[in-house]
Amino acid sequence: MENKFSLALILFVAYFVSCHREVQSIKLSSTDWDPYNKAQIEQLINNYGLDSDDYDPAKPSYVIFDWDNTSIFLDIEEATLMFQLQNLIFGCTPEQLDTILKLGTDTTILLKKENINGEKFKINTIVSDIIKSYTWIYNNYEKPGMYGRLSLEEIKKNPNYNNFITKVRFLYEAISETYSEDVAYPWVTYLFTGLDSSQVHNITKKTVNWQIAQEISIDTLISPSMENQQAGQVQVTWKNGLRLLPEMQELYTKFREAGFDVWICSASFVDVVKEISSNPEFGYNNPPNHVLAMELERDANGKILPIFRKGYNQTQGEGKTAAINRFLASPVTGKYGYDPLFIAGDSPGDENMLADFDGIKLGLIINRLKDRYASDQENNIKGIILGKLYKQADKCYQSDQNCKYLLQGRDDNSGSFIPNRQHIKFGAQSGKIFSTD
Repeated sequence: MENKFSLALILFVAYFVSCHREVQSIKLSSTDWDPYNKAQIEQLINNYGLDSDDYDPAKPSYVIFDWDNTSIFLDIEEATLMFQLQNLIFGCTPEQLDTILKLGTDTTILLKKENINGEKFKINTIVSDIIKSYTWIYNNYEKPGMYGRLSLEEIKKNPNYNNFITKVRFLYEAISETYSEDVAYPWVTYLFTGLDSSQVHNITKKTVNWQIAQEISIDTLISPSMENQQAGQVQVTWKNGLRLLPEMQELYTKFREAGFDVWICSASFVDVVKEISSNPEFGYNNPPNHVLAMELERDANGKILPIFRKGYNQTQGEGKTAAINRFLASPVTGKYGYDPLFIAGDSPGDENMLADFDGIKLGLIINRLKDRYASDQENNIKGIILGKLYKQADKCYQSDQNCKYLLQGRDDNSGSFIPNRQHIKFGAQSGKIFSTD
């Protein structure tokens, strides 16, 4: 009888504990979140995570992050481009590069970006200059696949080196300004032609380690004065000093710990994003198969081709929504068949995915003063949606109601979050919430 009583008591205590377990509330540790934003995100995690009454492990909630300037400070694709250029890591011949540099462009119109003398020119003009310098490099560099005997340090002493890297970087900016990011974003990925995934992963890893050791700065490249250069001298600036964001590293972790699936939807190249987001050295630890990004075709040997992958969307703007629907949200083709619960972004390239999913409970916008998108292209409506989301976030801020959109501040001088909604531009001492402030 005593044994039966003891067993009954043990079972009762176990049942009582299981029914009255203490819910472990998830908290974010950083003090650089805007306090209201931090509370709203914590509430979302705790309301829909493992400890919520409605949590179903068979149908987990999932969240989506943009990568560049959202999950990190600055742009990994642009930083990787600079590393690739400076270290001359290319897998194509001069003839192949000549074709690649013109892909997606109209060679009959003048580029909007001028040389240092204020002169405009067509894309064929600057491509001719680039190929002349690349041909010299190709014939003189000792790198495998090329035909020379000079080391990289010796190559760097020749004006063709600076001419090549400056004019390719300039052309990337010129294509974006002339044709739009819809052309520029896939264009920059075509420069990986002839390389394979492992090489791109290696480039990306080295880029991150190089960048986090750099000072945050805006650097200027000026091409040298050389004979037989049709485009003349050009100048271009680029942002140096990419940073990993501890707030986002922790947020990724907290979402996963609470039973959410975490996904990335980025306009950078898929192998680049997989390396930086999945390598344990960089603190995000996200599964590499949870990345939706720019995809290119490969040949039979796994070498990258300058052809956008058939059947895939360019993952910027409306293409982000289309990719999320196809692979995740669609009841027919999606992994889940329902909308994400949380989406984070920073730019007009993210505005569609932030606005298009009725099922999201919270949209986080990293404030980079992108509420107004200046463009002289006729009928260009990029940024209008994002501007409306800025206003919606501002109207709701610190109210009793649950805000659907949040603005999170950032300081470009330190590459870090700040505990308010303002954006502090590089070189500025104070910040603004709206671009018109």
